[in-house]
Amino acid sequence: MNVTNICRNKLYVTLVKSYLRPRLVSLSMDTKEIQAQERKETGEPSPPAGPRVGRLSHVKGDLFSCPPEEALAHCISEDCRMGAGIATLFKKKFGGVDELKAQKKMPGECAVLWRNRWVYYLITKKRASHKPTYDSLRQSLEAMKAHCLEMGVTRLSMPRIGCGLDRLKWEKVSVILEEVFQDTSVCITVYSL
Repeated sequence: MNVTNICRNKLYVTLVKSYLRPRLVSLSMDTKEIQAQERKETGEPSPPAGPRVGRLSHVKGDLFSCPPEEALAHCISEDCRMGAGIATLFKKKFGGVDELKAQKKMPGECAVLWRNRWVYYLITKKRASHKPTYDSLRQSLEAMKAHCLEMGVTRLSMPRIGCGLDRLKWEKVSVILEEVFQDTSVCITVYSL
């Protein structure tokens, strides 16, 4: 090989490297870095800093039509009466009242049944005739979250918990739900009719 060919080869390699390097770097970037780079190039503002759930979705329809691999959740009282509202449907569909009572859960805790999926019973009040508080709901959600993480639950469907007969405000409940499940991989689908 003569000196002229060596110089041509070096020039070619230099040109190829300078062309490919930015593209190879972009291949090694993760999705967030690529999105940040694209926002920078287009001038689009960055999303707000801090943790986001982004996993809370809303669906109009029957809660029990959700995919069978998704866990279910709803609110009940410590006495496990389930005599009104959607709780009666849970009682009819999944039974297990004695199993729930045997768990001896109190307000702010969460009872659980396995029925080919996890079914969560958020204990938000002492008796069926009482009303829950936002604090008892939050505590119950924290207990449910701990079980979800322990058991690897990543998909959860529920009604607008605490907002039917219990009269809590969905605007506040949804914020609590997002706060409790932020920084988790649990996707929550909220069903309403």
